[in-house]
Amino acid sequence: MCLIIMALQAHPEYPLVIAANRDEFYHRPTAPLAFWEDHPDILAGRDLQGNGTWLGVSGNTNYRAPSTDKPDALSRGALVSGFLMDEQSPEAYSRRVCADGTSYNGYNLVVGDLDQFWWSTNITSAVKRLTPGIHGISNRLLDTPWPKLKKAIAGMRDILGRNRKFDSETIFALLSDTAVPSDDRLPDTGVGLDWERLLSPVFVRSDIYGTRSSSIILYHRSGLLTFLERTFKTPNHEPTPEATRHFEICLKPKI
Repeated sequence: MCLIIMALQAHPEYPLVIAANRDEFYHRPTAPLAFWEDHPDILAGRDLQGNGTWLGVSGNTNYRAPSTDKPDALSRGALVSGFLMDEQSPEAYSRRVCADGTSYNGYNLVVGDLDQFWWSTNITSAVKRLTPGIHGISNRLLDTPWPKLKKAIAGMRDILGRNRKFDSETIFALLSDTAVPSDDRLPDTGVGLDWERLLSPVFVRSDIYGTRSSSIILYHRSGLLTFLERTFKTPNHEPTPEATRHFEICLKPKI
């Protein structure tokens, strides 16, 4: 997961709004958003190489999302699916996996049960409860002010501040932004200027790597959770939608 925005108690009707883009190499096999046959309570896409996921919910409900590499490291996607299958609290799970963080390549992990959300990372061994407001991650630490993240957070704040009702298409439009910031605003992560430019938009596209899917999770105060996933044709020089999946789960209100 290369971009995720989480709005916690930032809208009167929707105490939880999540918007995310998954960026990955086009050749990596992936199953689209669905309930898993081997774990019917889990609703998520699935990485068919590591058998984990990047964003998912369970019927309880829990939520998770990740963000560099040891060739023999454990799959970071297992951190997500592991929480969805686990009965530990978000805080306890975050602290447990962070204590074993050296088994994984660098990760950001956000888990929650609608009462509380916790972020952890093995980069700094940090574990932190998220406060109400709008937070984001983009292949760095929580709320690192990279141009794409600042732009996405500002866009989400604008969408949620317009009125009590909003269309999910406005969030998909935010996630489809392909504008490239000027070179002087780009971070230096050691991959070279060409790759910094390629990775800098909210929606990433190239011949071999790019945004494979955009996801939205909306939790209404009535207890209705809506999970949308839009996948894209690859290789994808233009953000042309391939399919949009829509699921709804009725949950007991917790926020």
